[in-house]
Amino acid sequence: MPDGGIVATYADISGRVEQDLALKRANESLEQRVKTRTIELTRVNEELTRVNEELAQAQMLAEEANLGKTRFLAAAGHDILQPLNAARLYCSSLIEKAGKGPAGKAAVNIESSLESVETILGAVLDISRLDAGAMKPDDTAFNLDGLLRQIGNDFRPLAAEKKLALTIMPSSLTVTTDRNLLRRLIQNLVSNAIKYTRHGRVLVGVRRRGDLAEIQVIDTGIGIAGDKLNTVFREFTRLDEGAREAEGLGLGLSIVDRIARVLRLEIRIFSNPGKGTRFSVILPVAAVQEPRREIDARVPARATASLAGLHVLCIDNDARILEGMRLLLEGWGCNVDTVSSSKDLETAKIHRPDIVLADYHLDGETGLDIIVRLRAIHGDTLPAVLVTADRSNEVRTAAGGLEIAVINKPLKPAVLRSMMARVRPLAPAAE
Repeated sequence: MPDGGIVATYADISGRVEQDLALKRANESLEQRVKTRTIELTRVNEELTRVNEELAQAQMLAEEANLGKTRFLAAAGHDILQPLNAARLYCSSLIEKAGKGPAGKAAVNIESSLESVETILGAVLDISRLDAGAMKPDDTAFNLDGLLRQIGNDFRPLAAEKKLALTIMPSSLTVTTDRNLLRRLIQNLVSNAIKYTRHGRVLVGVRRRGDLAEIQVIDTGIGIAGDKLNTVFREFTRLDEGAREAEGLGLGLSIVDRIARVLRLEIRIFSNPGKGTRFSVILPVAAVQEPRREIDARVPARATASLAGLHVLCIDNDARILEGMRLLLEGWGCNVDTVSSSKDLETAKIHRPDIVLADYHLDGETGLDIIVRLRAIHGDTLPAVLVTADRSNEVRTAAGGLEIAVINKPLKPAVLRSMMARVRPLAPAAE
């Protein structure tokens, strides 16, 4: 001050100091918590990484085990189907020779039992391959009309046996999906409809729903209760009404469900107990509506067509199957040569056959290899059929590329005879 005095102002900052100290302590605590949390998160991330690695490893092992199971079942199925095929060949020959007597009736019963074994084994193999992802769809554009007509030809005898009317409605729609898998899906639906329909009809048709096609399989059968609709697609599930109506293991609709998932198709079901059921398959309509004209390779030949004098070459590495084929074919009047490998073929000095029936899996080679070699000698027009227990798409595609028809074992004599009868008119021209 002018007179030398001093004016001093004091403020109490103890609260601020305390706040600063508290803030400092809080920051230090926060830093420590962040550090601790970071360590914990790092530990958790490491644990999650380890768990994810273990899960990935477990998934890989599970997939390998699943594929291993599929390969095992396929190999076991092939080994089972080989003797089963031989048994059916011997049985067919016995039926033709025994006639309608007691021995003939016994042979028919044996054949029926063998056919049931084949159906069960085939269904189990299909489910295994579908679950393992071994069936890869091969999408092509095709007209539904040809596919439905083929299914009609397949099931009319079965429907007639039960005195049911099987109606196949024509369709001009073209779709894009795997034709073989879709056909099997619809076959299972039609088979199911016929099995559980006591009287009336089964109708198969297609409705257009904008950009979608709805394939419908409608029957007048026993129907399914509303609270049971979600269970019919489970494997080995059979409703009480169905079990009383027909025999079976409950695998048909399970295969339908799996094929639909592989093809990414929607399945719908509507049923009225006691009045019937409608199954629908929903799939997109193809943009191209004019695919190449399909040739129905399964149009049955005349049952009375004679095979007498037809020169047939059978190739199989199972002596029992070769003997069974000889008995069956000679019973039809054919001249039969049998070999088990290309080495036997070279030493046998066999003249040009009218048709070749070859197994696929041989010792160190395939039936396709031998057919290609025979065609190199006798010309590309040499008719051939691959008779195999291998149901894989790879084998069927390889045979299709060589224009070789495929028949799966166990062999159905009627199917074989039908195919050979279609070859019969070509034989004189080829000689």
